[in-house]
Amino acid sequence: MTGKEFFTARTVADALAGFRPEHRTPVEHVPLTDALHRVPVEAVRAPTSLPGFVKSTVDGYAVRAEDTYGASDGLPSYLDLLGAVRMASAPDVAVRPGGCVAMPTGAVLPDGADAVVMVEYTAETMPGTIEVTRPVAPGGGLVRADEDVAAGAPLVPAGRPLRAPDLGMLAAAGVTSVAVHARPRVAIISTGDEVVPPSTVELSAGQVRDATASALAGLVLDAGGAPVLAGIVSDVPGALKDRLTEVLPDADLVVVSAGSSVGARDETAGAVAAVGSVWCHGLAIKPGKPTLLADCGGIPLIGLPGNPLSALVVFCQVGVPLLWRLSGCETPPPVPSTRALLSRNLASAAGRLDVVQVRLRDGVAEPVFGPSALLSVLTRADGYLVVPEPATGLDAGSEVEVVLYR
Repeated sequence: MTGKEFFTARTVADALAGFRPEHRTPVEHVPLTDALHRVPVEAVRAPTSLPGFVKSTVDGYAVRAEDTYGASDGLPSYLDLLGAVRMASAPDVAVRPGGCVAMPTGAVLPDGADAVVMVEYTAETMPGTIEVTRPVAPGGGLVRADEDVAAGAPLVPAGRPLRAPDLGMLAAAGVTSVAVHARPRVAIISTGDEVVPPSTVELSAGQVRDATASALAGLVLDAGGAPVLAGIVSDVPGALKDRLTEVLPDADLVVVSAGSSVGARDETAGAVAAVGSVWCHGLAIKPGKPTLLADCGGIPLIGLPGNPLSALVVFCQVGVPLLWRLSGCETPPPVPSTRALLSRNLASAAGRLDVVQVRLRDGVAEPVFGPSALLSVLTRADGYLVVPEPATGLDAGSEVEVVLYR
């Protein structure tokens, strides 16, 4: 990969649309307790209708709706109290014309009734007689046997991460395990003679502790993946190729945090080209232009810039959507965001995606600037905004969407 080719950058939109390896993680069955945010392989369908019986949604009296028509405070309807329904029991009494049955919320509707009038609109004027002061329409105060979900209908769709309500729906239907895609195993490789483990107590001149790998592991976990820290590779020729050969068989995605120099980038590109096919080397994004995307025998690989800020920005924009796709989710779940007013003008270049870190204060987004080698730019930010590729900048006072860090 030559320097000239490097500067022929692809847009982030091109990368998201065009770099789409077919690889998907294998299928596994997990209990509901482990299924949160996992992606179902196929739609899970209801074995029976839910709730499975007609039930009351209010405390009150089961009635024939027509017996309440015209009821008012000045001219109430009077009904005979025929009995009561207990929770978790089949009714042992039916509603006949002119009669009613006492009902708690959630109880089974007795035969003969087609509505439940709320207790707030009734009174027991004398033992065995119920006064109704409001009419109720057929179906009022109750849910149908299949109103939550019909038998055979999808409880949860395929390809969407499971949320807490989804787990409740599955449990209500008696589904206690679900077939999901396995969590993608993401091998994270750091490179560079200057990079040392975080546990290093004293640094020699020019050494830096490996901060990027730990931060990337957090992003992988947050996107439902399983990070595998594959260590630090020196700049010795051939060392990166050997490490890639070791980790690729057990990985669903490989992430290489490369050196920042042109020589280090060329070494990474050469090692990747030896084990796979480079899709692009250079993205039109700031920060993060020195990004490499490759397909290594069906396993995607992302070569990130060496500067931590650039590496994390690129992984959020390109790596996280790719990670979700490997999990069987074509559309990543939405991230939390808010609207704010931009505090100052922001310049940009048309055709380049600019990712700007911001602090939020009273509805105002204040850009946080600093060299891409500084992680403190990220730790001081509450989130980021994106200057779209077609734009040449944003004006102060513009309303912008800020993606929030969790």
